[in-house]
Amino acid sequence: MSKKAFIFPGQGSQFAGMGKDLADNFKKAALVFEEADDALNFKLSRLCFDGPEEDLRLTANTQPAILTASIAALRVLEEETSLKADFMAGHSLGEYSALVAAGAIKFADAVRTVRARGTFMQEAVPVGVGSMAAILGVEPEVLAEICSEAAQGEVVAPANFNSPGQIVIAGNSGAVNRAIEIAKGKGFRKAMLLPVSAPFHCALMIPAGERLAGVLEPVVVSPLTVPVVTNVEASANSDAGRVKELLVRQVSAPVKWDASVGAMIAAGVDKFVEIGPGKVLAGLVKRIDKSIATSNVQDQESLRALIQEGL
Repeated sequence: MSKKAFIFPGQGSQFAGMGKDLADNFKKAALVFEEADDALNFKLSRLCFDGPEEDLRLTANTQPAILTASIAALRVLEEETSLKADFMAGHSLGEYSALVAAGAIKFADAVRTVRARGTFMQEAVPVGVGSMAAILGVEPEVLAEICSEAAQGEVVAPANFNSPGQIVIAGNSGAVNRAIEIAKGKGFRKAMLLPVSAPFHCALMIPAGERLAGVLEPVVVSPLTVPVVTNVEASANSDAGRVKELLVRQVSAPVKWDASVGAMIAAGVDKFVEIGPGKVLAGLVKRIDKSIATSNVQDQESLRALIQEGL
């Protein structure tokens, strides 16, 4: 029996204009942007549609913006097709979109929460103190040794296991820079700093997680209609009682995207639909397993292409 997964993008997929095509042409999408504007008391919709890019890149804006564009696309997909998912998953921030899609968290609660999450993650580490880098072609065990050698009393650790041979590290800027040099010295030439504003998914984010726990406390978590494969455990969770704990841990724990996709494939998923801006995750799925079918929904054109596939 063929199974499908809906996957939702995280930070880095944003662009000015995202969601506008759907909001202009589908009432369901326009209502999602209106709900976000009301929940946040500012015109997030204008920022998504018109930019400027530098404001959209601010973490406290990026996170609710991508969530909103993703849920707008989901609502249109739900209205225009009968496609159903057997699993939901999202990359980092995208896990909130997955939880909204699974009926666990109301959209307005999620958009307010990720606005706070972005603020807390940015404030946890002053600009310039932390950074992230991609190391390509390296095995996890070798990278662990590189990070251990580079730390020298500071923090540096794997933050995103994206696909085989693509791992992102995060930590104090000095330690991250040392890790890049050590990696290059070992022959891993493709080791480069990433243009991000904070070192996400490492121990430096623990204070952000503690503050996030306070924001999540009053949020109602409903029973999940579809299991969500979590970043922290790379396994399916259907227990509403564990959702908040996993979201708090997620802020400072590495994103196990490679293993999450692997777990869904092992459970029978042979089709992944990326919902929201960009095609980053669909690309990662293909790197993990070339035989798996992928699609994305972010505008009318991609929606039409999905419908034409006869799904």
